[in-house]
Amino acid sequence: MYAIIECGGKQYKVSPGNTVKIEKLPVEEGNEVILDKVIMVSTEDQNIVGSPYVEGARVVASVEGTGKRKKVLIFKQKTRKSTRKLRGHRQPYSALKIKEIVVGG
Repeated sequence: MYAIIECGGKQYKVSPGNTVKIEKLPVEEGNEVILDKVIMVSTEDQNIVGSPYVEGARVVASVEGTGKRKKVLIFKQKTRKSTRKLRGHRQPYSALKIKEIVVGG
């Protein structure tokens, strides 16, 4: 069983037991999070696709921790000019451990 969820403008494929790094959430470590923007749920015998979201479906997860991703370098240079810019950015994330996928009810 797996589900496709939307969080922070991005889509993630999750299944129970997996750990997913998503955009940082304002939730403390160890607390539970309920993600209700479920786009699709797939079980062994059927696929449920929402328009845009599946009614009554949700994903229950617990926050394992927060951190920053690897540094992304942004380099800009103008041709035939002596103009250069180098910037770095580290995006914060929350690591979620997926507990269960609930469909309906």
